[in-house]
Amino acid sequence: MNRSLTAVLFTTVSAAVGALGFTPVAIAAQTTVPEIRFDANVDPLTLPADRQFGEVVGISMNSKRHVFVFTRTGERSTVHGATASQLYEFDQTGKFVREIGKDLYGFAFAHTVRIDKDDNIWATDEGTNMIIKFNPAGRVTMVLGRREESVEPAPTPAPGTVPRPGWGTFNRPADIAWDKDGNIFVADGYGNSRVVKIDKNGRWMKTWGERGSAPGQFNILHTIASDKNNNIYIGDRTNRRIQVFDPDGNAVRIITIDVPYTKEPNIMSGAAPGTGNPLAASGAPWAMCITPGPTQYLYVSDAVPGRIYKLTLDGKVVGVLGDAGKQAKQFGWIHQIACPSENELWVAEILNWRVQKLTLHP
Repeated sequence: MNRSLTAVLFTTVSAAVGALGFTPVAIAAQTTVPEIRFDANVDPLTLPADRQFGEVVGISMNSKRHVFVFTRTGERSTVHGATASQLYEFDQTGKFVREIGKDLYGFAFAHTVRIDKDDNIWATDEGTNMIIKFNPAGRVTMVLGRREESVEPAPTPAPGTVPRPGWGTFNRPADIAWDKDGNIFVADGYGNSRVVKIDKNGRWMKTWGERGSAPGQFNILHTIASDKNNNIYIGDRTNRRIQVFDPDGNAVRIITIDVPYTKEPNIMSGAAPGTGNPLAASGAPWAMCITPGPTQYLYVSDAVPGRIYKLTLDGKVVGVLGDAGKQAKQFGWIHQIACPSENELWVAEILNWRVQKLTLHP
């Protein structure tokens, strides 16, 4: 059944003066947004009999269509405390291949996993403040950031203050993306509220952003993606918007998603809408991916009402699918999306402890 929804507006903002110079250039009138029909497979991957997923926070696919899942599953007691990060690989049929980085020092609290153009595997761990690069064979080839030492933990900032961002270190990083030159862009997301640009050899180049709600400021950079023109898309979750920059940090546009939801939302965890809780804000970007191909699309998920939105890269919402829940074709806090093609999505769900493969029929 193909229903229609109405998008109140979308706002695009273009660069004007300097890195923070946003000037509104277009506000669209009301448009019709179709609800995209889709099928869902809630069991596309096969784990060994003695393993279970926990909170599935990361998912990505390489050129061989192998699927990589980063999950908060199990707790292992180590000299540095409990850990909750395990990275699994599955082949193109969904069969379990291996665990990568078992008992790794840089694993504590999984956040996202990304695969680059050379099939290297990049795991972002929010708990250790580290980003670890594995080659396709599963060997560590680069580490960014450093976890605090158990014998000398980082000092706790005074209440109400934000710790000063460090050079070469992160504070609860969330995600990474790349440009065509292989430069790395880190959403240094929860604590530092900034973007970090690092070259392909691991040399820090620049940062931009700070905590706030003005253009060019951020409040929880939760997800990041790049398009074929090297634009960098930042999911500024608590500010309920996507900010787009060129690779040097110059402003390109701001995208805000406003698609009415006519049903009673299914509040699976957290506060109800209207309470000011960012978890409950419709259109707040939790996860993003950009499709390959000559015509690229941006897919974005929120937690409440728990939908996925399909957008053109200039910010127009052209379709929507799903909502929150426990059943197939429903979602429980999508934390990462992989989109190997325009009509194939893989989603990692926190609250439902699962991966869903979605086949779209627009």
